[in-house]
Amino acid sequence: MFVLRTLLLLLLCEYSLGASRSFTIDYQNDCFKKDGEEFRYISGSIHYSRIPRAYWKDRLLKMYMAGLNAIQTYIPWNYHEKIPGQYNFSGDRDLEYFLQLAHDIGLLVILRPGPYICAEWDMGGLPAWLLNKKDIVLRSSDPDYLGAVDKWMGKLLPMMRPFLYQSGGPIITVQVENEYGSYFACDYNYMRHLKNLFRSHLGEEVVLFTTDGPKVHFLQCGSIQGLYATVDFGPGSNMTAAFDVQRQAEPHGPLVNSEFYVGWLDHWGKQHYVVSSTKVAISLNAILAQKANVNMYMFIGGTNFGYWNGANSPYLPQPTSYDYDAPLTEAGDLTEKYFVIREVIKMYRTIPEGPVPPTTPKFAYGLVKMKKLQTVSDALEILSFSGPVKSTYPLKFIDLHQAFGYVLYRTKLPVTCTTPTSLWVPLDGVHDRAYVSVDGVAAGILERNTVLSINVTGKAGSQVDILVENMGRINYGSQINDFKGLVSNLTLGTEMLTNWTVYSLSIDAAVSHNLFSATKPTLTNTHQPAPPSLPTFYKGTFIIPDGIPDLPQDTYVKLPNWTKGQIWINGFNLGRYWPSRGPQVTLFVPTTILSTVAPNNVTVLELENAPCTPGPCTVEFTATPILNATVKDDGMRHREPFIKDDLL
Repeated sequence: MFVLRTLLLLLLCEYSLGASRSFTIDYQNDCFKKDGEEFRYISGSIHYSRIPRAYWKDRLLKMYMAGLNAIQTYIPWNYHEKIPGQYNFSGDRDLEYFLQLAHDIGLLVILRPGPYICAEWDMGGLPAWLLNKKDIVLRSSDPDYLGAVDKWMGKLLPMMRPFLYQSGGPIITVQVENEYGSYFACDYNYMRHLKNLFRSHLGEEVVLFTTDGPKVHFLQCGSIQGLYATVDFGPGSNMTAAFDVQRQAEPHGPLVNSEFYVGWLDHWGKQHYVVSSTKVAISLNAILAQKANVNMYMFIGGTNFGYWNGANSPYLPQPTSYDYDAPLTEAGDLTEKYFVIREVIKMYRTIPEGPVPPTTPKFAYGLVKMKKLQTVSDALEILSFSGPVKSTYPLKFIDLHQAFGYVLYRTKLPVTCTTPTSLWVPLDGVHDRAYVSVDGVAAGILERNTVLSINVTGKAGSQVDILVENMGRINYGSQINDFKGLVSNLTLGTEMLTNWTVYSLSIDAAVSHNLFSATKPTLTNTHQPAPPSLPTFYKGTFIIPDGIPDLPQDTYVKLPNWTKGQIWINGFNLGRYWPSRGPQVTLFVPTTILSTVAPNNVTVLELENAPCTPGPCTVEFTATPILNATVKDDGMRHREPFIKDDLL
């Protein structure tokens, strides 16, 4: 009975403490109020999905020591519900642990749960399985879309409610949708549905908000009554004009820049963006001098491990690194920009005392010899667990219930092509990059928006293999319903190709189970034609001594003279490499995936041309990142910095 009474008192005490906490908008004094006192947040964006769990504390502590009193984070729906109804909140996806960690460190949280987040993340965080309904209208009142959203939010938001500030947790505000004014739909019923959905799960006290670019027409479609409207803009922008736009939607209340861009995103084939520390400091100081609230996007960018990068339209995929030229680097290193921002914040609030956690050490493990294994075509029995699917016309990824990675399409030449004959894709039907071979000889590459036709030769009945790579779904604008694979028919000369055999490839599973270890390398053909060559796997190992203190440490891997592909270490998918196009050359390798008790396996899928014919080839582990190499420009339009238009 005593124990029961004690527990009851503790619960009542906890309830009392929670009930005394409040976070509100004071429209009379144009500010937020926290527990009845005027409050202004100085926040930074961090995406737990781009940082290994083991490093969350280090990154959050560095943000706290910079003088931030809050963080902002997105919740990518597709990161937690890859398969409908199957939810994953464990390990690197343990959102509740992340929120509790921020709370324990002393950081408030601005939560952005979507359902759409953009974030340069695959499909803006929406799960690919939504495209099972081919004509679904995403981010609208489409009943199928709303049904899926309701189920997801019915799972997620009740998990978040105990973390609300009013409940004793760190979450002070929650965003509904994201930059909806930049989307073509302008569906007010959809936004009202979301508002009511969030209220039903989170209660009436939590501050719900929207974010849009600083243009009147954005806020006209992006904001509705009952959701507090905020804006976003970068350094060098007209701050007065931007906040005037917010004031047209919210005549009173706090000024808020929800995304102050201290860096910017990269694309393959474009220069690495750098935003000067001086420019950031001047604009940040101006914002804070206005007593405005600000969130710096990104304070640490992190990494698009695996296949999680997004793309913009016209089709421009983002690289594996999401460094963003942020105050903390992709690997969490302290930068000049970090300390410049810290000095600005010092002018407006007290900085926590004590040392800033240092940059984590990096180690150069050196060269690793790689040996050639099988081509993708030769390894189909290993890679395609589900087996071949016959179809008259090509199938999309979604038809195969595959979200990411690679699919192999196989057919035969219907006629003999003694002279080079055009193999072409009408309607820009390769999404996103296709590696074509005829009878085991590489014939060329088809690429979305840029290379729509190649010439092939061969006899009637020759085997045609087309390996299609999903390079990341569009994450912003009107084309986020981005289907992958061969999305239209292929034509040889004037004859449409039919009778396909399609293989859904489970490459990650094959790599993680080390299924290539027993295979024999294919014979090296020293008379191989000029690149591209066949997509081929390579493998190497290296040992980290367990007797050396402080090892393993973080590192970077680069692939000198390799062209384009995917790399795994100990079964962990680091992401894509494409040094031949740039600007990213090295990939970040966190120590959490390295071992000192067993050899470390390196697996590479080179899609075009490896420096291994003839003779051995290597990858190199180095202590220095390279994210700003000279690029081979793809000629496509680049998204302008800090601009939030819907790119049609």
